[in-house]
Amino acid sequence: MVTTTVVSVHQMTPDVKQFRLRRSEGTFEYDPGQHTTVQFEDDGEEVVRPYTPTSLPGTDEVTLAIKRYDDGTASVWMHDRERGDEVELGELEGNLHLRDPERDAAFVATGTGITPMMAMLKEYVDRGEGDAHFYFGEKDQRHLVYRETLDQFEASYENVHVTFSLSDEAWDGPTGHVQHHVVDAVGDELDPEGTDVYVCGVPDMVVETQEDIVEAGVPEENVYAEGWEDDEVSEDS
Repeated sequence: MVTTTVVSVHQMTPDVKQFRLRRSEGTFEYDPGQHTTVQFEDDGEEVVRPYTPTSLPGTDEVTLAIKRYDDGTASVWMHDRERGDEVELGELEGNLHLRDPERDAAFVATGTGITPMMAMLKEYVDRGEGDAHFYFGEKDQRHLVYRETLDQFEASYENVHVTFSLSDEAWDGPTGHVQHHVVDAVGDELDPEGTDVYVCGVPDMVVETQEDIVEAGVPEENVYAEGWEDDEVSEDS
């Protein structure tokens, strides 16, 4: 466990804040996509919740984007943190990370499931040799976290392709569940044999996405999602 200090807090959407946390000694080393844990005591009980940095390793800071859930102990506690407060972080670990930068990659996310995908996309634009397809689903435009950053990536790198899909708002872009757009792309812009697919989001979306893209022709061994256990994925609060 390492003690960090909040160096900045930024309100990204109505319910998501971004925190930059700095350690006093050493650097954070991990594979982009892996998660840490926020640890604290609440009414005498230890609370441990996983969150994934969107930043790259090798520095004394990590950046966490955390959505506030009214009934979420950890997210409410984090949203009360201010500049100068201390936050205890656990070891960085997990199985969700970039497998082969020589292959095409598809990153599929809903909500704050975008956080590991942002870290892996940053790594891919540095090391990747193929195309990166980024699919992000939200309910409306107000909740599209990292929208400007993703637009900048797409404008700056010819091998980065971004699709936003909204489920609860009519607009000029794609609508409906984002995983349906991924399935439609298999065999077209997504080479089923040459693409690694990374998925993160709410449990139903993760399960449905894996099942549907495998049925569409992507080999199961090329689909990666963290948190599987008996066909369920835990949703962090």
